[in-house]
Amino acid sequence: MEEQLLTNRLRLLSIQSCIALTVAIIPLTMISGGIGISIILLILSTVLLISSAETFVDSVKKTARKLGVSELIIGLTIVSIGTSLPEILVGVNSSLEVAAIGGCTSEVCPSDFALGNIYGSVLVQISLVLGIVVLIHPLEVRPDWLARDGLLMFLAVILLTALILIDSKLDRLEGVILCLIYLFYLFNLLHQSDRIREDELLLSGFESTEIDEANPKKILLGVILGLSLAIWSASILVNSATDIASNLSIPSAFIGATITAIGTSLPELAVALTAARRSKGVAIGTLIGSNITDPLLSIGLTALVYPVTVGSSAIFFTLIIPATVLTTGLSLLFMYTDFEFKRWEGGVLIFCYVIFVSLLVVATGIL
Repeated sequence: MEEQLLTNRLRLLSIQSCIALTVAIIPLTMISGGIGISIILLILSTVLLISSAETFVDSVKKTARKLGVSELIIGLTIVSIGTSLPEILVGVNSSLEVAAIGGCTSEVCPSDFALGNIYGSVLVQISLVLGIVVLIHPLEVRPDWLARDGLLMFLAVILLTALILIDSKLDRLEGVILCLIYLFYLFNLLHQSDRIREDELLLSGFESTEIDEANPKKILLGVILGLSLAIWSASILVNSATDIASNLSIPSAFIGATITAIGTSLPELAVALTAARRSKGVAIGTLIGSNITDPLLSIGLTALVYPVTVGSSAIFFTLIIPATVLTTGLSLLFMYTDFEFKRWEGGVLIFCYVIFVSLLVVATGIL
């Protein structure tokens, strides 16, 4: 009962935070010029994007659990799509920005920001976020999860990379292919839901507790308010990040792969840390699921809106892409050893991310 009361209070606080941030952002958007304003907008819009996405995810997740959906499937689908909502919206809004300016230029390329955010988010989640979670709560992994979900996570990153390496862009047809693969994956999950549930019970040893009844009106309000503010804040975030990159002559890919990637990955960190104490299915499912969603659905939808072009080719092809592929492969190797994640392995993943950021700073000449 006390835990439920705390959850309700946090949910109310999240809604209040969304409203307060919206009130703070609106007047700032009316002020023209100034890198200081752009930086403040970047920070506030990122926080609003996370808060509004959390409100949306919580409402949808509550509905799914009332319908008796498996914890792992919730983690792999609903929660992973929800926590990837910032990346999806950032990508779509970046494509709309590119369409509005008639394509990328040598000075401004919002597509770099979107693509950097996708690769950066995968890297952050599979190294920094997973590393932090494992340092606190070592996780056991079921072999079936790795054979199905872990392998697809790695193949999704490889496929996206291959499509980009062909001609340094991702067109609408390729976006359709990525989205269709993701839809096929969802249907396959639903088809195997009974077996997934059995694996989950073998690992946990008990049935998940049912959540208390919730007011349908509050759930609907959470869905509408959360999604609406998430879409709006994503647009503000893309515009402010592009302005900062242009004013400071910093590649958009750097901001997308570091600052924004960490910001938009905070929902995964929060969900995984909370879930690791009670449901390994949601903890592992959220992180692996997000890293399936991002390189397939998130960037696929982005390419459907407007073809994605790589502007900062050197940074992408020599650092961002190789680091993401290698770290994803390393995390899978750790999972396959004894089918568990040990604390020292989490430390190695965190160290890998620190090395990546250091190399990226040197490569972009920021310091």
